[in-house]
Amino acid sequence: MFKQATAEERNAVLLSGGQSYYSAVLGNICAVSGKRDEARKILNHLEPLGQRTYVPHDDLALVYLGLEEREQALACLQKAYEEREIRMTELKFEPMFDSLRSDPRFQDLVRRMNFPP
Repeated sequence: MFKQATAEERNAVLLSGGQSYYSAVLGNICAVSGKRDEARKILNHLEPLGQRTYVPHDDLALVYLGLEEREQALACLQKAYEEREIRMTELKFEPMFDSLRSDPRFQDLVRRMNFPP
């Protein structure tokens, strides 16, 4: 249902005034549905936007995950951890991060978050 998901997320981007989270989710959807060029354009918009306004690193991680660029995604999550970004509280349960769960670096990050058992 990528076509419907893409349409809905584009609408969310519009309604939110272009908030980075909705753009990042759209970038993830585009990447996993084979529209890698479109995902890369979104990423190329979000990265420099972060120099002018706040763009959480975990947003960037979502796009990198869709593009299957695990190293970049993990680096962004590490920065999000260091900056105490609020959505890191969802790290242990957020399904979009499932592809990283077996990575020891991700496991270490989750451990350092001190989630309750």
